[in-house]
This record gives sequence, C-alpha cells and structure tokens, in this order.
Amino acid sequence: MSVPLLEITDLTVSFAARGKAFQAVSGVDLTVQSGEVHGVVGESGSGKSVTMLAVMQLLSQSATIDGSIKLGGQELTGLSDRQMRKIRGVRIGYIFQDPMTALNPLLTVGEQIAEAVRIHRSDVSRWQASERAVELLRLVAIPNPEKRADQYPHEFSGGMRQRAVIAMAMANEPDLLIADEPTTALDVTIQAQIMELLDQLRREKGIGIVLVTHDLGVVAGVAKSLSIMYAGRVVERGLVDDVFAAPHHPYTKGLLESLPQMDQRVQRLRAIAGAPPPISARPAGCPFHPRCPYVIELCHSERPVLRKVGPIDVACHRAEVVAADSGALQNA
Repeated sequence: MSVPLLEITDLTVSFAARGKAFQAVSGVDLTVQSGEVHGVVGESGSGKSVTMLAVMQLLSQSATIDGSIKLGGQELTGLSDRQMRKIRGVRIGYIFQDPMTALNPLLTVGEQIAEAVRIHRSDVSRWQASERAVELLRLVAIPNPEKRADQYPHEFSGGMRQRAVIAMAMANEPDLLIADEPTTALDVTIQAQIMELLDQLRREKGIGIVLVTHDLGVVAGVAKSLSIMYAGRVVERGLVDDVFAAPHHPYTKGLLESLPQMDQRVQRLRAIAGAPPPISARPAGCPFHPRCPYVIELCHSERPVLRKVGPIDVACHRAEVVAADSGALQNA
C-alpha cells in the first residue's frame, strides 16, 4: 500500500478559556489518498474547520493539539512555525471560507497571486510571477485574465473571487488542497462551476482534496469518501455511495432526509430537532442523544466508539437498526 497523502490519527484539539480546557475535536482519524476527494461534513460547530486548521498549524496559541498529522509520511505535529511556512502554500493549499476576507482589498488580484508564488520561489522574478498569476487565472476560467489580474477584489463577482482564491491556493501546485466551504453564499450555478473546477484540478494535477462542507449534495457530486462529524468527533465514515445508500448513524440519516427530493412534493422539509451542543456543554454518553429518535438508556451514559458495520465505520449503539431503516426507505 502506498503512503497516504494525508493521515490524521487520534487528533484532539483543546482550547484554554477561563482556566478550563474545552475539547473542540476529539479522536479524529482521517485518511486521504493522492487524486482523491474526501468530504468532511457536519453542521457549524462540529469541528470541521478546527480539524483542518490543525493540519495547517494555524490555530490560536490557546489551542493544544495532540495526536498525529502526517503529510506524505512526514509528521506535522510539533513542527515550528518556520518549518510549517515551507509546507503551507507549497505542499498544502488552503481555500478559506470567505474569499472577500481572504483577499487584501488594497492589492490587485494579480499582485496577491504573484506574491503567493514569489514568497516560496526566490528564483522567480517579479515579471515571471505576474505571468504565472495570469496563467493561474486562466486555469480557473477567469475571463480576460490579463485585464482581471490588474483589478481589485471588489471588482470581482463572488464566484470570480472564489476562483481567484482557488488560483492562489494552486499557485505552487500543492499535493493537497483543503477547500473549506468553497461554495458558501454562492448561487447553485456558480457552486456547480466551482465544484467542476475542483474536480478538473484533481483529475489533471492528481492532487488530493479535502472538501469541508455542510452540504451533502455538494459532496455527492465529487467526493469518493466522506467523514460525518458531530460535536468534534467522526460519527460515520465510508465511501460516499455506501453512506448515501444506507446511512448507519441517525445524524447522517437526518441530514440526508433533510435534502429536497425531486420526485416528492412536500409542504415542509424534514429537519433534525434541536441544535448541536456548544463546546462548553456537550452531554455525557453519545453527544447526539438529545436530538436522536433512536435513543435508548445506554446512549445517555456510554459514548459509542467507531466500529465496523458492513462497509461503514460508525459510532452508534444502534447502527444496525438505523441501517435497516435506511435500507427500507431506499427500497420503498
């Protein structure tokens, strides 16, 4: 077996506040191969972005990271900031959630992309970096890239800004691209274009992509495998086709049932009752039990661990029952 491009093992992230330590992420395992898209799905507050920022070592000083994060077999946990600067933007590209805040409003888009090249390539001249910026804008299908490179972020539409951020993340042809909610606040047409672009980059460049999102519909189109996160933990993991065919965790089942069905007319979409627990007040036992329709007494006291049930890894005491119900719904 080849060495995974990204291998996260038993990752835990805690934040110190008010003299206490609050665990944002607990025991996360995740593996991504080269040329693969892996989806990380969950509601806001589930720990998706914290996990990815831990990979980049970009968390605040109040954060404590335990566990292992390997990139192509190299351990990242414990590296100094100076060592990580040689990895960020070179071996790992990051697409941040909000392209408007990720771009400097005082610099042209071309200058910012060129800077991403020159900061890691001392042998590249200013002119060569500018040419590379235009080439990258053309790669992400920005029309008239020579002119657009001289424009400022506010002169770009939302979809074009997102493409510019992708171009910046791809400036040094990284091995791994982390896309954190890359389609947030974009209309469905632009969403489809962005996802098609990411899949094209994966196929043509052979990069591995971690797609962080709350939208299962986005994951369905491009990802091969996915991890469902809830309250800082992975609660279900497997191939996209297997998870969508018969989810084994009530949370995953609820997420899928909340999606609109083209062949069904309903007055209101289904919703998962309640809200995710805050980091400071996560319940004992299974963190999903206050919202779970399958809850039993055991769920209140014993936290389920990830276990193999058929083709899927799932952290649920009643996974077999949930899977049976999911299969019945699929066959109905």
